[in-house]
Amino acid sequence: MAYEDYLEGEPVIVTAALTGGVHGKEANPNVPETPEEIGRAPAAAEEAGASVVHLHARRDDGERAFSTERFQEVTDAVRAHADDVIIQHSTGGTGAPLEVRRQPLRTDPAPEMASLDMGPLNRYDHLTSENPRAMVDDLHEEMRERGIKPELEVFNDGHLNEVHGLLERRDLEEPVYATLIFGGGTLSRPHPRNLLNAIDNLPEGALFNTLGFGPHQLPLTTMGVVMGGHVRVGLEDNIYFRRGEPAESNAQLVERTAEIAERLGRPVATPAQAREILGL
Repeated sequence: MAYEDYLEGEPVIVTAALTGGVHGKEANPNVPETPEEIGRAPAAAEEAGASVVHLHARRDDGERAFSTERFQEVTDAVRAHADDVIIQHSTGGTGAPLEVRRQPLRTDPAPEMASLDMGPLNRYDHLTSENPRAMVDDLHEEMRERGIKPELEVFNDGHLNEVHGLLERRDLEEPVYATLIFGGGTLSRPHPRNLLNAIDNLPEGALFNTLGFGPHQLPLTTMGVVMGGHVRVGLEDNIYFRRGEPAESNAQLVERTAEIAERLGRPVATPAQAREILGL
């Protein structure tokens, strides 16, 4: 994908990241936590323009859950309320062993997509996600066996190297789909120049998705639209609508991004169009 795709008005896929696994209602009371809350959120996000929903599951106490059973509850609730969104499960985790990280892939039916972290990262004082190559390969193999498209999560320049390495080790169905992530810790520094560099260093033919944490969500996703890519927004990544004003919902963040894309001349992809673009 490139600037030419923007000029040609290619549809933009909007992913809504609904809840995450770190902050909760203590940060913004509108963050969904229960399976029912998470399950209801995609309907409004889809109406606002999202074609993919990135899902985490939570335990009853609000802490992150990995179990197949909890993910099944969440995805069943999504299917009960939303029309046709693409379900993408998170396999990321801090300190969780491989067998635990596999659990979100084993719902019935399997999710159409799942995230695959490309390497180690630190974001907070006491949270580290290791993601050694053997784990990445094992998770990718299970995704391949279950017909799940991996969304390669690229948190820094080293992870771009790991994307190229994964393609050398494994056969990935085209098109390769990578999310370029910008924020604090060991993530790439959130700056427009760094987004351009990351785009330039992607494997040839790869599609990219842009993700900026906090106040960087709006400017970097807007730039991703202009550069011909796709975008991810939502309360997992940013709890504010504007400085000092908490976001009311995931749908509010999706609606703003969809309006920007339309004004910039790129229509927002429907779920059917997104499936075609992603090769699902």
